[in-house]
Amino acid sequence: MESTLSAGIVMAEALQNQLPWLENVWLWVTFLGDPKSLFLFCFPAAYYISRRVGIAVLWISLITEWLNLVFKWFLFGDRPFWWVHESGYYSQAPAQVHQFPSSCETGPVVEGTRVLPPSSHHKLLDSLAGSPSGHCMITGAALWPIMTALSSQVATRSRSRWIRVIPSLAYCTFLLAVGLSRIFLLAHFPHQVLAGLVTGAVLGWLMAPRVPMERELSFYGLTALALMLGASLIYWTLITLGLDLSWSINLASKWCERPEWVHIDSRPFASLSRDSGAALGLGIALHSPCYAQVRRAHLGNSQKVACLVLAMGLLVTLNWLGHPPQVSLFYIFNFLKYTLWPCLVLALVPWVVHMFSAQEAPPIRSS
Repeated sequence: MESTLSAGIVMAEALQNQLPWLENVWLWVTFLGDPKSLFLFCFPAAYYISRRVGIAVLWISLITEWLNLVFKWFLFGDRPFWWVHESGYYSQAPAQVHQFPSSCETGPVVEGTRVLPPSSHHKLLDSLAGSPSGHCMITGAALWPIMTALSSQVATRSRSRWIRVIPSLAYCTFLLAVGLSRIFLLAHFPHQVLAGLVTGAVLGWLMAPRVPMERELSFYGLTALALMLGASLIYWTLITLGLDLSWSINLASKWCERPEWVHIDSRPFASLSRDSGAALGLGIALHSPCYAQVRRAHLGNSQKVACLVLAMGLLVTLNWLGHPPQVSLFYIFNFLKYTLWPCLVLALVPWVVHMFSAQEAPPIRSS
């Protein structure tokens, strides 16, 4: 295993030093491959193109992110930015590598986010273990329904085998780039990236045909409750069994070049509140009067574009809002924010656009 990890450091060193001009590319790719970007960009864009695909992206994202959290509790994977010091590798063969803000966190980096003071780092719950890569696993699963939908559309319009493979090729190329960006940033080892890619593709393939589209509100409420209680039960069971789930937080705080790079929203229960909130919000949106009215109206292409622009503006604004410094209030705020997220995309924004368009449309004169 030591040789595998050492090879990962060599690969990261090669990416950083042999291709330095790609640094900004890797930073952008890792941002686009961030699970939070799925909620912010992919979900609304996919939804206004295809209702079924958009809901599938949201559902698969929140379920896969929950599974990734649990996997990291059990697999205890090291991260390169601390392993290179803890293992003695750096003293034996000094590596010409450096860290980035994204190296020391597992959740998405949000500029201006408040961070925990160093004295609070020991209270963090573990999500910093590295296996499997969350970027690769969650993004790979969530983009699967988009890839299959595009492949189906291309197949109906072209008989060329080369054109038909373009969606699959784009899917694989993007995920490969995400994986390389995580290695470049010292966030993951290659085997963790590979595990995330394979697991994500398999989960996407399994879950895409089974996305709940028309279920009762109680189903989504119970799903949100199950996500919260299930993760809490697993966490406290592992604690009771004597497992130290804060081991990686201590290493991250010790070896991260700047303590402020450990963000409060990279805590595991931050992602848990996001996932459970989105599950509940999806149910509320699907059963809202606004959603029912918009579904009967069948929005046109120009209205869908207006929905996307308005929704993106609201979501970006909502995403940039500050949050309470107290951990418990932060979890509540995060839960409520992501409960509102699907309500805006599925119901409120389309309803506003539909009502405004109906008022602007000229009356039809009878002949």
